Amino acid sequence: MALVVICGQPSSGKSTAASCLAEALKDTESKPSVRIIDETAFHLNRNQSYANMTAEKNLRGVLRSEVDRSVSKDTIIIVDSLNSIKGYRYELWCLARATGIRYCVLFCDVEEPCCRKWNQERREREEPSYDDRIIEDLVRRFEKPDRRNRWDSPLFELWPSRDGIEKSSDAMVEAVSYLTKKVDSKTRDVKILQPTIATQNARSSEANSLYEMDKATQGVINVIVEAQSKAMGGPISSVSLGADLPNIHIGRSVGLPELRRLRRTFIKLTGQSSLSGPPPPSDADSAKRMFADYLNRELGA
Repeated sequence: MALVVICGQPSSGKSTAASCLAEALKDTESKPSVRIIDETAFHLNRNQSYANMTAEKNLRGVLRSEVDRSVSKDTIIIVDSLNSIKGYRYELWCLARATGIRYCVLFCDVEEPCCRKWNQERREREEPSYDDRIIEDLVRRFEKPDRRNRWDSPLFELWPSRDGIEKSSDAMVEAVSYLTKKVDSKTRDVKILQPTIATQNARSSEANSLYEMDKATQGVINVIVEAQSKAMGGPISSVSLGADLPNIHIGRSVGLPELRRLRRTFIKLTGQSSLSGPPPPSDADSAKRMFADYLNRELGA
């Protein structure tokens, strides 16, 4: 699915845009599951949340943690907040990349005087609004999204003060099309972020698998060292690991440093390949069998 970041000045119509986008997505043929994450979901007061840098940092942390728990390949998540710091938008982009989903930014581009006017009108209607001091500070520190940045792309620009916020708005239509378009080998205009080794979430069984791998490969090393010691330094043709396990064929004496190097390389390669394929073997015999095959190849048997 996707992560949608709503971005804009305070009182620029972001919440209205988020609701409109959610409704437009639900009206499509695919009818995807959509969830909006915003401050009101946590009963946070906007003036208290932006009263100082510490409170604002805590707010971003709460929203980011909720996004991290919620992003999946089954739901479109819409983050309805200021999202005014480009570094914070980069963090959200990284969450989308780690999950391997689509990502886009919907920017409510409204001039500052209009934002202040709308904020004043909300205050007069006794609706949630910003204090003058806080809105001045937020407007001053706002970092406008730039489509040249990967964490701001693709960027859909909405002009609420000029065109209003409607499902038929150009930016809204383009965003819905991007989020719901089916992807195949010929699709070029929809980018699905791909996780890397640095961002890929560890599989639940991987810790135990790597522990078994480490213990099993160390056991194989011990068997080889013991067999060579019994041969009094002479060459040995093969080393038996036990019933139903392949023998390790060695035509020369192999020192412990070389065996340790081969073991480290094997574990590293197995851990990396498990990110895109099946997890490492979780039982000792399978790990020993894989390591024995690897040693036979590397030792030139």
